[in-house]
Amino acid sequence: MAKWNLPRVTRRQQSGRRTFRADYESVRDDVDLRLPCPGGGGDNRPMTTSDAHGDTGTSSRRHGDADAPLVTLDDIRAAATTLRGIAVRTPLVGFGPSENRRFLKAESLQPIGAFKIRGAYVAVAALTDDERRRGVITYSSGNHAQGVARAARLLGARAVIVMPSDAPAIKRDRVEADGAEVVIVGPASDARRATAERLAAERGLALIPPYDDDRVIAGQGTCGLEIAEDLPDLAAVLVPVGGGGLAAGVATAVRALRPTARIVGVEPALAADALDSFRARRVIEWPAEDVARTSADGTRARSIGVRNLAHLLAALDDIVTVDEAEIDAAVRLAATDARLVVEPSGALSIAALRFRTREAGLAGLDGSVVAVVSGGNVDPARYAAILGDGRGPPA
Repeated sequence: MAKWNLPRVTRRQQSGRRTFRADYESVRDDVDLRLPCPGGGGDNRPMTTSDAHGDTGTSSRRHGDADAPLVTLDDIRAAATTLRGIAVRTPLVGFGPSENRRFLKAESLQPIGAFKIRGAYVAVAALTDDERRRGVITYSSGNHAQGVARAARLLGARAVIVMPSDAPAIKRDRVEADGAEVVIVGPASDARRATAERLAAERGLALIPPYDDDRVIAGQGTCGLEIAEDLPDLAAVLVPVGGGGLAAGVATAVRALRPTARIVGVEPALAADALDSFRARRVIEWPAEDVARTSADGTRARSIGVRNLAHLLAALDDIVTVDEAEIDAAVRLAATDARLVVEPSGALSIAALRFRTREAGLAGLDGSVVAVVSGGNVDPARYAAILGDGRGPPA
């Protein structure tokens, strides 16, 4: 079995951005990065219940452990079994002329309006009965918050959700509708995480991270599993990148089942920390005031997860960026051409499919191309403004 000996991470200050240095050369040198880490026994087992809680609420394989094996196709298939009857097998909606074979994977049609139900439910379901009795906590700008709130309600656990003050009201309302306690903090992602970790320790709650967690990666990977199973001629997948959990899971599943497909992440140009990290081969953190500029609130994480970057280095071909005008235009195209209500974060891949064909390496590909539409939980006033003139209200 191949071993993934990812190095330890240290922090330093560089040009106003904190850089978490990690040399991933050993990953690319030691194994074939076109394939997922092989399954099997030993440490590469399917994910099970927690070994720890309190200030982290995670075991070594769950969150940020650079030395752990990567999520496998078997893990993703096990997650798919867990999600039966919970997550929708979302449709592939045609986009453009049928002969072009371009499709939108409409995760906006999930029960909570976004893909996040996949990873959140898998993570909460993996807890022990005792952990669920104590309750769960997470930190999120909205869609993961809804996923954890819904999963907790379905599994009989109480939930505490730490949300930023600038989270769309529609997302906060839906979290509260599922019975979760909402704690509001400032807009910085560091503040959300610190508050969640403190409350987890004080109340004995199990922490469900929004993305840098193997249970979450496996759950999100079921989206890619469905794409690969539904399209034998799959040529390329475009997937949004925020914290990186969706991209990590989708890339892992698609690379395993359709090894020749091109897999490209898409990020706002105003919050391109994942692009910087992918090219530098180490996690690079952007200042909160920089990532806050994008309208795609689901991608305002200041840095990609350590675990997620490891998966992306193993399976992703590239990351491209789109600008704010292209994001707004993609929201409108989803409405007019596919009859889908899509939030700005969910429109990233549509923007790349329509406006960044060359940069994404899609020109000349023979086969189906899929853009993952990650969510549709958009503030009604913001949505109306985008449909009206593309500019929207000021941030």
